[in-house]
Amino acid sequence: MTANIQNPTKTESTAESINAEALRQEIEAVVRAEHGDPFGILGMHTDGPDGAVTVRTFIPEARKITLIDVGTNEPVAELEKVHSDGFWSVTLNDRKTMFRYRFRIDFATHTGEFSDAYSFPPVLGQLDVHLLAEGTHLRSFERLGAHPQEMEGIAGTAFAVWAPNATRVSVIGDFCNWDGRRLPMRKRHECGVWELFVPHVARGDRYKYEIKGPSGNLLPQKADPYAFQAELPPHTASVVHGLNSHPWSDQDWLRDRARTDWRAKPVSIYECHISSWRRPDGEGGNRYLTYDELADQLVPYVKDMGYTHIELLPITEFPFDGSWGYQPIGMFAPTSRHGDPEGFSRFVERCHREGIGLLLDWVPGHFPTDQHGLGLFDGTHLYEHADPRQGFHQDWNTLIYNFGRREVSSFLLGSALYWMDQFHFDGIRVDAVASMLYLDYSRQADQWVPNQYGGNENLEAVAFLKRMNELVYGNHPGAMTVAEESTSWPGVSRPVYLGGLGFGFKWNMGWMHDTLSFMSKDPIHRRYHHHSMTFGMIYAFSENFVLPLSHDEVVHGKGSLLNKMPGDRWQKFANLRAYYGFMWTHPGKKLLFMGGEFAQELEWNHNKGLDWHLLEDGNHQGIQTLVRDLNHLYKDTPALHELDNEPAGFEWIEANDSDNSVFAFLRYGKDREHPIVSVSNFTPLPREGYRVGVPAPGFYRERLNTDAGIYGGSDVGNNGGVEAEEFPHHGRPYSILLRVPPLGTLILERQ
Repeated sequence: MTANIQNPTKTESTAESINAEALRQEIEAVVRAEHGDPFGILGMHTDGPDGAVTVRTFIPEARKITLIDVGTNEPVAELEKVHSDGFWSVTLNDRKTMFRYRFRIDFATHTGEFSDAYSFPPVLGQLDVHLLAEGTHLRSFERLGAHPQEMEGIAGTAFAVWAPNATRVSVIGDFCNWDGRRLPMRKRHECGVWELFVPHVARGDRYKYEIKGPSGNLLPQKADPYAFQAELPPHTASVVHGLNSHPWSDQDWLRDRARTDWRAKPVSIYECHISSWRRPDGEGGNRYLTYDELADQLVPYVKDMGYTHIELLPITEFPFDGSWGYQPIGMFAPTSRHGDPEGFSRFVERCHREGIGLLLDWVPGHFPTDQHGLGLFDGTHLYEHADPRQGFHQDWNTLIYNFGRREVSSFLLGSALYWMDQFHFDGIRVDAVASMLYLDYSRQADQWVPNQYGGNENLEAVAFLKRMNELVYGNHPGAMTVAEESTSWPGVSRPVYLGGLGFGFKWNMGWMHDTLSFMSKDPIHRRYHHHSMTFGMIYAFSENFVLPLSHDEVVHGKGSLLNKMPGDRWQKFANLRAYYGFMWTHPGKKLLFMGGEFAQELEWNHNKGLDWHLLEDGNHQGIQTLVRDLNHLYKDTPALHELDNEPAGFEWIEANDSDNSVFAFLRYGKDREHPIVSVSNFTPLPREGYRVGVPAPGFYRERLNTDAGIYGGSDVGNNGGVEAEEFPHHGRPYSILLRVPPLGTLILERQ
């Protein structure tokens, strides 16, 4: 046994006294959680007299600690408590060579045998350290975070976190009584990453990081930026989970996806906030559906409705329900509100089994200020800009990523690839791209910092977005990226190699605003706003557009889509049906927020489920049936999707009949033999004998009429179709004479 280091004997030599005093100071530093190199004192060393083996540990709760030789499985010695706070030590004068060991520890209530965290080598290899230092590690999620694994035959968890300016980082959790003195980590100075393998910590254990900043100040406990699972909010701990181990069986889906050019395919997206899609009654009341329940209920519903994709509002873990996920903290963790990552994997698999693609609404532009999050992570502005003119988002009271810092860019790029790689997402929709592109976004003249050339473009964010798109498309064939971008930034959906940002598609916010503005007008006034419905065709092929009627249009006092429509109750439904008919035949992919497919009457409320009881009403049933039929027609009709993003796929027939508020256009597929004729009448007056020019003779079958009785309409139509006459009109050699229904859209196809 060693002497009590707190009281060295007076007979020791001066050198021995100095060594003992230095050791005493180191022990005090460990006890105060201020030691800069815990591996330098804790664990096994040959720094005893004449190179004797010494073992030291800090376990405050221990009553007795016995050292066990793993090779012989025999006790070697008992450790002595050399500091009242729980520092234990033993020197083996008869041993000069280190050996594998473990502790038998007697606690107040039990005894157990444990390996020592300070007996294991570094977690990160030199290549990982080098790539992390460069900020070029494209799969940083495989190294950072908490990874259950075996090291030297012992099961445990490898922790690694980037905090370059911290003076101390400790893993804390249930496994150490949340005591930051117990498990201080090793710092890899080359890359600023702190790491530690903690034996016996397993999947499901809760943890955080306790961090001291550059001045030694203790910070609020931090969740793991790379956590793969989190506690159910409002609790904020990370949960040990590791990478996804789901046994995927969707290889056929991924193979077929890799051969798909979505520009020429039907894309009809059901935008869904899964926490408020449906709330089951009964036991538990207004609870969330689990991922498995969503797989059983949401996926078959979307398939029946004819959609091709589901877009999930952000499911990356977030603390505040009212943010709808748009203020995420866990960029690598599916929200625990609906279950664990395994359940989410089964949900994704069910989507693919039913032929439904899945898009993730992804938020790389900003993050919340919650204390357990990324803000001031190591006591400095690590993830965000220090200057609030660059780092604080005034509209949302959130922090803005510093895209120019390589490690931050690597963190976000890793997140994008993680969801595609680990959970087989089919694409990502990037939120609030405009706020990323412009340094002066929503700022007064004196509240922003120009770029190096004096402009307002965020060059670092531009470079980040380009790289993100290159990596997604390069690593995941057939995936898509979609930008929510509300300005006229050029080339958003143009490839990077042609000077664009590299997105596959862009939301057409202009089309949405213009057409909803027109539809909200009383029909008697629509003639004065006629070209709000046609203006979008001036730029329709400048980008690969998605037409979005998203969640943003049914919140914050904007009312539901149905209640944006003017007129009495019948007219409201008729207007909405006609508008949907116009939208589904207009160039561009389709997106509709949940509830819109059956004309939800109230504004969306994230705290409760949709009003499914409305489907007991025939008008709501009619809207739902119409959207289902529009989706299937869109998917089954090449003219409505093959040239969605090509000028050759569209021709105006009548764009100027403002007196009648009638719009008519042609849609073509690649063969041009079976064009679609779309005619919309946005007044409550039927148009009898309305002549429309067509390009070729033949029978034009009425494929869909939004005024049909099955949709709740008045059944004004054309008895299944009309024969073209050799009567030139609208600059075309043939024409058809139609009964155009009131507040209705006709969709006809040449047979």
